[in-house]
Amino acid sequence: MNNKISTVRPHSPAARAGIVPGDTLLEIDGHIIRDVLDYMYYGYDSHALFLIRRADGTEETVKVRKAPGEDSGLDFETYLMDKARSCANNCIFCFVDQMPEGMRETLYFKDDDVRLSFLTGSYITLTNMSEREIQRIISLKISPINVSVHTMEPSLRCMMLGNRRAGEGIEIVRRLAAAGIEMNCQIVCCPEINDGEHLRYTMEELSKLHPAVNSVSVIPVGLTRFREGLFPLKPFTPEHAAETLDLIAELTDKYLAEKGSRIFFPSDEFFLKAGRPLPEEDWYEGYPQLENGVGLIRLMITEFSQALAECEGPALGTPFSMATGGASAFMLTELLRLAKEKFPGIDGTVYTIMNDFFGHSIDVAGLITGGDLINQLRGKPLGKTLYITNRMLKDGENIFLDDVTLEEASRALGVPIVPISGGGAELLEVMLR
Repeated sequence: MNNKISTVRPHSPAARAGIVPGDTLLEIDGHIIRDVLDYMYYGYDSHALFLIRRADGTEETVKVRKAPGEDSGLDFETYLMDKARSCANNCIFCFVDQMPEGMRETLYFKDDDVRLSFLTGSYITLTNMSEREIQRIISLKISPINVSVHTMEPSLRCMMLGNRRAGEGIEIVRRLAAAGIEMNCQIVCCPEINDGEHLRYTMEELSKLHPAVNSVSVIPVGLTRFREGLFPLKPFTPEHAAETLDLIAELTDKYLAEKGSRIFFPSDEFFLKAGRPLPEEDWYEGYPQLENGVGLIRLMITEFSQALAECEGPALGTPFSMATGGASAFMLTELLRLAKEKFPGIDGTVYTIMNDFFGHSIDVAGLITGGDLINQLRGKPLGKTLYITNRMLKDGENIFLDDVTLEEASRALGVPIVPISGGGAELLEVMLR
């Protein structure tokens, strides 16, 4: 653990208590602080006693006064106050294993850390947890957490995760559910591996754990062109995607009637692959699996349509362009058409970027590289501005997956490239500019 304090925010409860950068947090109210979860849990109350080791080695207890739940104002040398736990699996479908050599080092790190699941929403497999950590989740009621289940058959899970202990994670899911820990789960569905009757069994077993298992996304496996020497997996065909949607619908209709929730939600990609229309908004039950690509397109359409209905005034008519992946190109094209019907002055073009880098079976916008953007749009009429989704860029930085910077891409294409968050109202505003 690394509990050394790097920053004390000015005027924060910790600053008022006399804590300074360079101090080390040892305990709160007599509880040893091992990582950020201990810090957040034991530091929640309005009055807490912090045992601090000063830079000179002396220890001092200080009283921190604050509102319940208010952050004390401390930042540590690492976000987790510890190293992020790496994955112990060798999954047959792992996307990191399908990356080419020579990319930045951080892209190859596979995290599998329950703390990140709670704090940032990442998915964990439960294969590298000690009994103490399981008990801590239960006793601290750490919830919700996100779990990659994939199958409820122990031997099949061991095979898919490439870990002889992976089957034990199924019992951990059941233990957490019995303790009332809320979980959102995911199933990466692989043709002829965990689909069909295997998927049916997994859905039936997970449905028994509802409402602790709050929602489950079902996602088709993503395959890049960099799979030499890896497990031979097949992509979903349109026919197979349709069959899988039918199986899921059969069971979710039953769960909706019996439990008041569908529980299981296929990602948008399944509907696109099958050539089927997206469900209406109420089908998504508040979008519990949005970050897994479940309902992203429907939410965008809904927000855009509402904003369009309320919007008045002429469009500026400034020419612009938008670039996206094949999965969402049809949606952007349709939304642009609807906007032009109401505001004929809109002058925009949507470009579909094929993923030459990872392979054409990868069609989500978030995996488009700067190189593909440049190569496919060079010389095209792009207007005054090119808009892209911010999902193409590294979180918090203006850099694509292939380390091309936003500035370099803008310079190569001769227009400013502006990332947008993807909300429907913001998209309409961009079109009207």
